[in-house]
Amino acid sequence: MPELKTVGLFILTALAEIVGCYLPYLWLREGKTIWLLVPGVLSLVAFVWLLTLHPTAVGRVYAAYGGVYVAMAILWLWTVNGIRPTLWDIVGSAVALLGMAIIMFAPRGT
Repeated sequence: MPELKTVGLFILTALAEIVGCYLPYLWLREGKTIWLLVPGVLSLVAFVWLLTLHPTAVGRVYAAYGGVYVAMAILWLWTVNGIRPTLWDIVGSAVALLGMAIIMFAPRGT
């Protein structure tokens, strides 16, 4: 069950980071209201806080988190941008998730 908690936490973390970057993007690139920066900043604060909730070394968390971020970004591409992922997007995401699983769940002697 700790594995499910870890993956769920990574998913929430990636979502917070993507939203925190997407909202300023909307303001800068698409001319939306500057007020989008407020929830964007709050989302990035949540992102940082969520990263601190993992009970392992921060370098390992950052490395493994990257794999989940890749998969979530591809999911965002599909659901928000309306662009269907290619086979290679899916394969790349699967490889990134495999890397995350190896980093986070491999047996450790210490």
